[in-house]
Amino acid sequence: MKTKHYTIPVFIPELACPFRCIYCDQQKITGTTDMPAPDGIRDIIERHLASFPKRRKVVEIGFFGGNFTGIDPGLQAEYLSVAAAYLAHGKVDGIRLSTRPDYISETVIRLLKKYHVSTVELGAQSMADEVLQASRRGHTAAVTVRASAMIRNAHMRLGLQMMIGLPGDSRQHDLETAAAFVELEADDARIYPTLVIRGTALEKLYHEGKYRPPGMEEAVKRTAEAYKILEAGGVNVIRIGLHPSEGLLGGDELVAGPFHESFRELVMTRLWAEELAYLMTSAASRHLEIHTSPGQFNFATGYGAANKKALLNYYETVVFRPDENLQGRNYHVYHR
Repeated sequence: MKTKHYTIPVFIPELACPFRCIYCDQQKITGTTDMPAPDGIRDIIERHLASFPKRRKVVEIGFFGGNFTGIDPGLQAEYLSVAAAYLAHGKVDGIRLSTRPDYISETVIRLLKKYHVSTVELGAQSMADEVLQASRRGHTAAVTVRASAMIRNAHMRLGLQMMIGLPGDSRQHDLETAAAFVELEADDARIYPTLVIRGTALEKLYHEGKYRPPGMEEAVKRTAEAYKILEAGGVNVIRIGLHPSEGLLGGDELVAGPFHESFRELVMTRLWAEELAYLMTSAASRHLEIHTSPGQFNFATGYGAANKKALLNYYETVVFRPDENLQGRNYHVYHR
């Protein structure tokens, strides 16, 4: 049985970040405004641990939502010491955190190593300086390159986050950013489409007609292209699309943009449609059976069974089956 991976999320609001990127309102994205107390972190960890099944698993504590290494170093140490105690007692297997590329230094690295942080994720967003400038990120792509090298040299896992459709962005920038992540030897990546959130500077530009987010079809296509580059480069894409927080689901905070609860499934459906396109021709056989790894079964079938329905235009029957012997996006095709 495949080992299940769980992350215990501890959200740190944007109070830790002095910047206000054009698209950002972490309060509305994470649903939190207050810095959690160390005792509160213990409660979060204990609740999650109690909810996990007893079977074999890998568990990480993740500090997300803000600029973790921008917090006062003393408070960082308090948070990390709580997490490190669970690591020392074998109750969790790792600690990860997210931060900005310009808040990585040798001093920061020493602190993270002291508490055995295993993964650092950087909000790179783009590797095009003109996009970073238009988004008011406050750093250049060169800073991301430097921070990534420091994390790798410290023998921690490197995660990089990119956004599709920022002001000044383009398909070519997407491809170059994904390729740069491979070049930087990222272990993990996240891909987010840009959304217009109420109260942000991006909303003002949107209402002034100076910015338009990508449509759903374009966002799915561009994300799929970036995914293929990352996948081919051995980068594990651990998230596609923003987490569906209550505010966005209710439509109160989302002004515009390609938000979908199943955005990852839409992207993976497209990738599988491209993979299986060669089967969508005049078929010599009447019955088609496709075996995939269990983790890819729903994606291969497609969102709303889209890929299966497309294949049924050429075959009398189409059956998808999960196969424990297959991994990743490998698959077998059987004609009858």
